[in-house]
Amino acid sequence: MRAPDYIEIGQLKVAKPLANLVEKEILPGLDIKADQVWGAFEKILADLAPRNKALLAKRRKLQQQIDDYHLARKGEEWDAADYKKFLTDIGYLVPEAADFTIGTENVDGEIAKVAGPQLVVPVMNARFALNAANARWGSLYDGLYGTDAISTEGELAPGRNYNEKRGAEVIAWAAAFLDQAIPLAKGKHGDASGYKLVDGQFVALFDGDEVALKSPEQFVGTRETRAGEGYLFRHNGLHLEVVINKSDPIGQQSKAGVKDVVVEAALTTIQDCEDSVAAVDADDKAEVYRNWLGLMKGDLQSSFTKNGKEMVRSLSGDLTFTAPDGEEFSLSGRSLMLVRNVGHLMTNNAVLYANDEEVPEGMLDAMITVLCALHDLNKEDGPRNSRAGSIYIVKPKMHGPEEAALTDELFDRVEDAYGLARHTIKVGVMDEERRTTVNLKECIRAVKDRVVFINTGFLDRTGDEIHTSMQAGPVLPKGDIKGATWLSAYENWNVDTGLETGFSKKAQIGKGMWAMPDEMAKMLTAKTDHLKAGANCAWVPSPTAAVLHATHYHQIDVFDVQAQLKERQKASLDDILTPPMLGGRNLSADEVQSELENNAQGILGYVVRWIDQGVGCSKVPDIHDVGLMEDRATLRISAQHIANWLLHGLVDKDQVMAAMKKMAKIVDAQNADDAAYSPMADNFDSSVAFTAACELVFEGINQPSGYTEPILHRRRLEAKAKA
Repeated sequence: MRAPDYIEIGQLKVAKPLANLVEKEILPGLDIKADQVWGAFEKILADLAPRNKALLAKRRKLQQQIDDYHLARKGEEWDAADYKKFLTDIGYLVPEAADFTIGTENVDGEIAKVAGPQLVVPVMNARFALNAANARWGSLYDGLYGTDAISTEGELAPGRNYNEKRGAEVIAWAAAFLDQAIPLAKGKHGDASGYKLVDGQFVALFDGDEVALKSPEQFVGTRETRAGEGYLFRHNGLHLEVVINKSDPIGQQSKAGVKDVVVEAALTTIQDCEDSVAAVDADDKAEVYRNWLGLMKGDLQSSFTKNGKEMVRSLSGDLTFTAPDGEEFSLSGRSLMLVRNVGHLMTNNAVLYANDEEVPEGMLDAMITVLCALHDLNKEDGPRNSRAGSIYIVKPKMHGPEEAALTDELFDRVEDAYGLARHTIKVGVMDEERRTTVNLKECIRAVKDRVVFINTGFLDRTGDEIHTSMQAGPVLPKGDIKGATWLSAYENWNVDTGLETGFSKKAQIGKGMWAMPDEMAKMLTAKTDHLKAGANCAWVPSPTAAVLHATHYHQIDVFDVQAQLKERQKASLDDILTPPMLGGRNLSADEVQSELENNAQGILGYVVRWIDQGVGCSKVPDIHDVGLMEDRATLRISAQHIANWLLHGLVDKDQVMAAMKKMAKIVDAQNADDAAYSPMADNFDSSVAFTAACELVFEGINQPSGYTEPILHRRRLEAKAKA
């Protein structure tokens, strides 16, 4: 692969794919010229890129100081007070200033007022991006019938044709859900013989008796569609639609003729430019930005073949209903979209500056994703993304308040470049690095007038935990880390800090991904914990999972939970700072080998698709052939875990390499049906993917904060050059 061709614009060199995208696709329809864009970006780079470099250098210095601290105390008993004093002395822990409340304004209700599921999707894949954007509404019947949410055993097995017994279970499950979400004044939905309107109000029929809702105000509208007659309700801020069609075969199975229950599902979607994509050069970045542009303009389409038939997917339109008073109103047919930019670490050759240095990729993302979003802000009619007139950017992998402040200033400068009012650009702060966790209140303060989101993420946060404490000793097995003291304290600390700074009914407090898209029965049981923990959004791996997870927000009023949690004692910082070490625990040889092979298989299964096929997020089978939605966060924790055990002698290099080669054969077998797949075990020496996976492990302690991106990007470019 040859180096990109560049166009010189001022002191910048802009790769042709990006320059052409900006001038020919993004700028038409906007009152902005290309020279304005690149001139403003040049000034931003001149002022902020040196600060970015300095902050990255500070990360390295702090890590070295922490490494030296642990090495100097090797074999000594853990002293929490001394460790906290040390972190304060070196500036890792900063003092908390006075209490404050966030001042963010012009926030859409999907973020501020209503709790619900959140999808994260690689925006580099147009079809996936559209699927997620259109996941605002989904069929509960389909979600139940097509997953293991309803038992798939015996006579309930789905089969090739419609299974009426399974269908009956689905209908009964949905009716019980309606009893919970929109209860009747008496009786149950499953026993009703029909529904109708009486004087504009919804009633259920029971042998001629007309029964109103327990809370009649929950009924908010009707509409007629090809599927049938829809009755719209609202509960805990979320909408659901009961579709009646007694002539439909499925509707005929329901005593009341309920053909479907359509729920408001993915309220928000993060269109991701970061962990779930493999964008390593100008061509890749242009594709990422082009898809985001299409989402913001509303004209993105994706063509694909399904069951031998050519299909075209595009953005859903708004839904129109008639209120009980006869007035028409519309609801958005799409998820409210946020865009996740890249963090402060990586650079990209899409633009060069100074002495032909690659630009900080996160700064380029801010400049171009906001430019694309101006099309949404400028719309005067038709479907909008943000009806409040805001642009939502999720910013990952920041370390501490200074880096949050740099993001705030970057967004100030981008707003000025495009003539936007201050704080039009909103920010989501991902609490996934330890220096952000322990200083979270001050990180929020740094962006207090534009912050709309904080969240926790076990995988990246654990990867950083391992790397930060790399020299402290060997860490626990991954499964045991989940039960360690620091993790529950971290999860509670995030919620406590969000509530302390005024997030409730103003901004999102989020929780992480349910990684098993085929395990919906388990998700229905387990994921209520996120709501009980005070999260008003939580990540799910698919539109179907969003539909099923939406039922949890009808079971639990998250804002009531948050009001109760405000009264509890804040989580312990000392607990958060306690690293998850083995201590004096001895692991058997079998335990060590099992953990090693599990990590090695997970690394290889993800890396081989990333390097060879440019797939940044996909369902990767684990060592037990359970499909897991994986992105770089999973890779980071697994690579750091092996690196830690290698450093402390629980495994040696030969043992690790043997495990990698053994697991490569298993991964090859798991991908045998993929025509585009290149086996690793055929020739380990020539497989760029296998080489990259090994490098991530053997060079793990030398990677900045344990991140995988530097190695992945370099090796992906190598693989593209070979291709």
